[in-house]
Amino acid sequence: MLGLDTGSWFGHQGYEYVDLGRFRQILLFVGLLLWLTLMLRRLWPALEHKDHRRQLVLLFAGPSAAIGLFYGAGFFYGARTHLSIVEYWRWWVVHLWVEGFMEVFATATMAFLFTQMGLVRAAGAVRAVLMASALYLVAGIPGTFHHLYFSGTPISIMAVGATFSALEVVPLALIGFEAFETYRLGRSAPWMEKNRWPVRSFLGVAFWNLVGAGIFGFLINLPIALYYMQGLNTTPVHGHAALFGVYGLPALGLVLLVVRRLQPEGVWRDRPLQIAFWGMNGGLVLMIALSLLSIGLMQAAASIEHGSGTPGAPSTSSSPFWQLCGGCA
Repeated sequence: MLGLDTGSWFGHQGYEYVDLGRFRQILLFVGLLLWLTLMLRRLWPALEHKDHRRQLVLLFAGPSAAIGLFYGAGFFYGARTHLSIVEYWRWWVVHLWVEGFMEVFATATMAFLFTQMGLVRAAGAVRAVLMASALYLVAGIPGTFHHLYFSGTPISIMAVGATFSALEVVPLALIGFEAFETYRLGRSAPWMEKNRWPVRSFLGVAFWNLVGAGIFGFLINLPIALYYMQGLNTTPVHGHAALFGVYGLPALGLVLLVVRRLQPEGVWRDRPLQIAFWGMNGGLVLMIALSLLSIGLMQAAASIEHGSGTPGAPSTSSSPFWQLCGGCA
């Protein structure tokens, strides 16, 4: 009803993570800049430290600035820009802003907290965050290329993108493995018992980053897999597992940690926390195993066997793949 130009300003733009109309997109970007200002104001005094904390704080500044600024890549096109150009900059928002820089932020957060708790050696934590920063902040740009199949990107370039994208999960996984080993050795310590649920939440971050962002992400980001599987239910398997693991669990763990710091001698009722923690993680496992992954694999099999891109295949509207996903493709 609004038309293409007015609708893109005050309706929606129709693209993932930049679906807001341009007017509301500008307001969100202003909000991100205000958030960045608040973050940097709190990080600045910590630079007075001369130990490993200063290095970690410096590394926080990079992803913090990127989270605040890189959403602006969504302003590099308009309602009438060619789709291939839109696809390139849209994936700067989806891959670099959402997947990349926020995961650097999560890695830096986990490294700092595990170091403060004595679960990870400071030198190892700094190395892991440096590795994450290098992979995300530098290699993250070629890592976006595996998304660009439908804008005519050559397979060789997509393979480069798939390789860098697969490497992104390594740093947080390494931190998680070291933290888990230390947690197993020191779980009987009084301070560990008091912080059991925040620590378990943070360990869950490393697990779901490896499984959700890593294994399920790699499942769909190879060039040949993208051709048949991108946009099926194999994609939300990756999305849901990574979103809850890398963003949901850190938020829950940080809330629990803050509450514990506010009442260090308080006694928690472990049973409700135990039910909530395992219920959320178990529910995610069941959603993946019983719904998203099983349906996604069925869709992928139908897409490979009957997809409209296969010579001699039936038309899209009559293919089992189309029927499986209810005409949503």
